[in-house]
Amino acid sequence: MLPKGIRTFNKYVTNRVLRVFTLLPFGPFGVIHHAGRRSQKPYETVLMVWSFEQGFVIALTYGNDVDWLRNIRAAGGCAIYWHRNLYKCGPPEALETSKGMLALPGFARAILQMQGVRDFVWMKILNTDD
Repeated sequence: MLPKGIRTFNKYVTNRVLRVFTLLPFGPFGVIHHAGRRSQKPYETVLMVWSFEQGFVIALTYGNDVDWLRNIRAAGGCAIYWHRNLYKCGPPEALETSKGMLALPGFARAILQMQGVRDFVWMKILNTDD
């Protein structure tokens, strides 16, 4: 899990820069559309997302206790904008580390292993809004 200082920097700086890459038709970056579990305020979170078994895998680089994941669990799903398409997805399901790593390309797998990332979720695609 990444240190709190890096998490804060990523939230306010890195994620805003990476948003540009979510507009590309390739690459791992996507935008998770979710609503606050209490406020119902809409949020967009930039994450690395990988296609896997009729859904998406997301590495939980900050662990399981992150707001976007708690919001999605409370709502029972979310929408993911990835490769210029919007996908409606079901609730996140925990994946074993070995299965989560299988979804990733070699470079991403190596980096996440070095960081000690062991938690992954998978979300089934329910339909596409093309």
